[in-house]
Amino acid sequence: MRKPFPFSAIVGQEQMKQAMVLTAIDPGIGGVLVFGDRGTGKSTAVRALAALLPQIQAVEGCPVNSARPEDCPEWAQVSSTTMIERPTPVVDLPLGVTEDRVVGALDIERALTRGEKAFEPGLLARANRGYLYIDEVNLLEDHIVDLLLDVAQSGENVVEREGLSIRHPARFVLVGSGNPEEGELRPQLLDRFGLSVEVRSPRDVETRVEVITRRDAYDADHANFMDKWGAEDMQLRGRILGARAALSGLKTPNTVLHDCASLCIALGSDGLRGELTLLRAARAQAAFDGKDAVTREDLRAVATMALSHRLRRDPLDEAGSTSRVERCVAEVLP
Repeated sequence: MRKPFPFSAIVGQEQMKQAMVLTAIDPGIGGVLVFGDRGTGKSTAVRALAALLPQIQAVEGCPVNSARPEDCPEWAQVSSTTMIERPTPVVDLPLGVTEDRVVGALDIERALTRGEKAFEPGLLARANRGYLYIDEVNLLEDHIVDLLLDVAQSGENVVEREGLSIRHPARFVLVGSGNPEEGELRPQLLDRFGLSVEVRSPRDVETRVEVITRRDAYDADHANFMDKWGAEDMQLRGRILGARAALSGLKTPNTVLHDCASLCIALGSDGLRGELTLLRAARAQAAFDGKDAVTREDLRAVATMALSHRLRRDPLDEAGSTSRVERCVAEVLP
């Protein structure tokens, strides 16, 4: 099976790559929303990042990728205590998917052939401890959106139907992509994404040529291309793992907390989720850069992606929310 395109080999789209790296360092940031043109590497980046990360330790045969035998749900009837390594899960949630396919349902085959009530896990079980990727997330049906909101809030999938009462962990990094011209995203779901970035097709000839060159090399001479960029990916993996380990010991000065609150007040962002996400993203950025304390520079680096999608729309501001955040950052965090 051909390996995914290397994360380090993706040309441009620096903010998108930065956002995905930050969520890899701290999944608690809450996922990434990527809006923009088609064909700009959104799905490529998700699969490349998952392939870049180290494999997870999971119980053999566990449908929810449990990290310990005692964490396996009873309904799964997992008898093995053997630990195996498997790639970080990346699960696609397609448009038009049924609720049963997402949350799981009664295993009809076992019910008919054996007369047993058994649970057939859905996509949320497979995505546990990994990534759930939704392309065209703004076109997702409302009842699936409501379902995802509940699971994203609790970190647990609960199925009560057809005589079944099932619970299992469902903690994943939610990554959504779409084109805003094709439909708006419901505010409730929009707020669940920790970071939001906009991507555009490159406008200069040199960048577009480099994209073509690398993709052609990936297809035509796959082994050599992977060897060339494998070292870059391994170096990035090391930085991500080092940042994960450093997070707990990172210092957060009170001045940074005041900066977070001042910026969100100046922007008029709703609720307190903006401050919390901004702080977590800044901490991940500081850890990634090898610092021992969060600074105002780290807040500046992540403010746009952490706050631009949390603002009330201003119809008189033609530049949009991203420019509003940039202007406010320049004023509040000079």
